[in-house]
Amino acid sequence: MEGGQPFPVEISCLFPEILTIIFSYLDVRDKGRVAQVCVKWRDAAYNRCVWRNVEARLHLRRANPSLFPSLVKRGIRRVQVLSLRRSLRDVVTGIPNVESLNLSGCFNITDSGLTQAFPQDLPTLTVLNLSLCKQVTDLGLGRIAQHLKNLEVLELGGCSNVTNTGVLFIAVGLRKLKSLNLRSCRLVSDQGIGYLAGQHPQTKCGNPGLEHLGLQDCQKLTDQALKHVSVGLSTLKTINLSFCSSVTDTGIKFLSKMTTLQELNLRSCDNISDIGLGYLSEGGARLIALDVSFCDKVGDQGLVFLSQGLFSLRSLSLNACNISDDGIQRVVTTLHDLTTLNIGQCSRISDRALGLIADKLRRLMSIDLYGCTQITTVGLEKIMQLPSLSTLNLGLWHKR
Repeated sequence: MEGGQPFPVEISCLFPEILTIIFSYLDVRDKGRVAQVCVKWRDAAYNRCVWRNVEARLHLRRANPSLFPSLVKRGIRRVQVLSLRRSLRDVVTGIPNVESLNLSGCFNITDSGLTQAFPQDLPTLTVLNLSLCKQVTDLGLGRIAQHLKNLEVLELGGCSNVTNTGVLFIAVGLRKLKSLNLRSCRLVSDQGIGYLAGQHPQTKCGNPGLEHLGLQDCQKLTDQALKHVSVGLSTLKTINLSFCSSVTDTGIKFLSKMTTLQELNLRSCDNISDIGLGYLSEGGARLIALDVSFCDKVGDQGLVFLSQGLFSLRSLSLNACNISDDGIQRVVTTLHDLTTLNIGQCSRISDRALGLIADKLRRLMSIDLYGCTQITTVGLEKIMQLPSLSTLNLGLWHKR
């Protein structure tokens, strides 16, 4: 001590264990930079604790003999391939204990490449993202189902060549699957969903542990698919049916009986109406999040139904629905726990609704008023008084 003040401690004097703790708080780029300062820092920076849960983002354009050994040394098991001009096999052999592999947007991935990459079981891999890998077909999914038995998350959004046969492979082979995204797999029909739900002789069990199912823009799906879901996927927590134009209120009646379902996305489902919301309210659903944006058959009567049964709602999206201040009044009277309310492009909403929201929804954190041209600064001033409000969207609002 000198003059009552402690001696300054240079960071170079710190124990490696302390350096490791400090380096663990750095972003990925800075973690790499400190490893280049000196040998002592490099050794500390290469500690696996520093890189825990880090996802390496790689451009694999040409051979780099030191790349994969460096990743393995740091304990990195999560990889996103941004571009791939080498064999996918190099990644799998280079990081033999890989847990998560994100190949989203790697357009040159083919069935043949998957066959070469996974010639045998890879038990450590639990997350595989093949979104927008448009050359992947049912054949590639067959290889995945054969050798990646421990997959829990499979992303196939935009894989437009996948058919019901590929879904059959998934249902038979990937029994531990918890999350499946089939967005824009337009060749998948009710039969494919029946495979997942175990509603077919070839898949008597299906994927009973499935918790998250993305079916956005799967145009061939009808209410029959939702019947399969309600019977066979008893652990499902979220389902995205946005842009599934053939789904009707009848299908929602099936889903309304699923007490495990927490999030339901029906955005731009043209045939969903107030009747469907009535089924949700009466059927025992315990939804936390509901999106019926751009469902122009949803109006004030639908909000009456919601207010009478969906008391667990925290997030409600009604953008471009045919609702008015009267419907909002019914919602705010009973759904006091809402934290997110999206009512953008609802042209009949006025300052009266904003006053009701400000008075009743004291926990509201986010509100979308995009395109609500009937509101004025009077209503906005009331909304701004909400104690927890952090997000306010006012795009296309005409100040008056």
